[in-house]
Amino acid sequence: MILKNIKLLILLFVCQVSFSQEGIAVYSDYLTDNYYLLHPSMAGASNCSKVRLTARNQWFGNDDAPALQTLSFNGKIGDRGSAIGAILFNDKNGYHSQKGAKITYAHHLMFSRSNVDLNQLSFGLSAGLVQNQLDESSFDMSDFDPIIAGIIQRSTYFNVDFGASYNYLDFYVHATVKNALFRSRDLYSDYESDNLRKYLLSGGYVFGNPRKLLWEPSVLFQLTERTKEKSFDANLKVYKTMDFGKIWGGLSYRRSFDGAQYLDGTELKDQKLQYITPLIGVNYKKFMFAYTYSNVMGDIKFETGGFHQITLGFDFGCKKERYDCNCPAIN
Repeated sequence: MILKNIKLLILLFVCQVSFSQEGIAVYSDYLTDNYYLLHPSMAGASNCSKVRLTARNQWFGNDDAPALQTLSFNGKIGDRGSAIGAILFNDKNGYHSQKGAKITYAHHLMFSRSNVDLNQLSFGLSAGLVQNQLDESSFDMSDFDPIIAGIIQRSTYFNVDFGASYNYLDFYVHATVKNALFRSRDLYSDYESDNLRKYLLSGGYVFGNPRKLLWEPSVLFQLTERTKEKSFDANLKVYKTMDFGKIWGGLSYRRSFDGAQYLDGTELKDQKLQYITPLIGVNYKKFMFAYTYSNVMGDIKFETGGFHQITLGFDFGCKKERYDCNCPAIN
């Protein structure tokens, strides 16, 4: 039983590693007014230019636990619908780490009769470089293994993301293909797959009274092409307008469609990766602060401690005209 449990732990851990090796991992930070991290078509979609800084740490108290930092900017260029964006990120997970940068061009087609009513179709394309690194310098070389060189190995690859978004009044939908090109990291094995492609589809709707409370249910579906891994997010956020800006909070639940079997005594059980994430945030004038905490669910997990993430934001160059809709990601 112990051996089976260890194998499951390793499997769940490898799942986390595999996500982090595909560029920026898809966590729940997109819910903290950060949709551009997932969808290049959301670059410049808002009536403000945005800067966002995120920091994420997993399993506090464990050495070399996964950690991710991102810095992003996006905003419009002039009044003809063009927009740009840029992302820098650093992701470390034990002996493996990756650094990368992306630049984005997006174009927004406005079908509204005026700027008051929101009816916007957007397209975006991101191109980026990712450097993967495996630090073998501290490995024990006394026990010879031809795979281990005892050095810091690096590999850099180029890839692109592209997608589209549609924002209509209080409704929105996004579709994105990440790592669209076939590129191998060439870091772990000559037989490493060159297919890192992932498909994202998300949508949501905002309703309520802007003077009291606004409610925003949303969903996100992920599919990894090569491994056929699938997961689903169900989210709910609530907004309250204040004199100084706005406060908001919410809850996100993620569940993988794929699981692992393990032996508990004589009983064969199945467990799927799933976690729940409460989040809270505040917009104070042009500044934004948000905090999320993800807690992994299930009988078997690596650590009882959760995943902490902080997002800091700054909005500038905001247009005075606001759309007549309940659309927090745009207004």
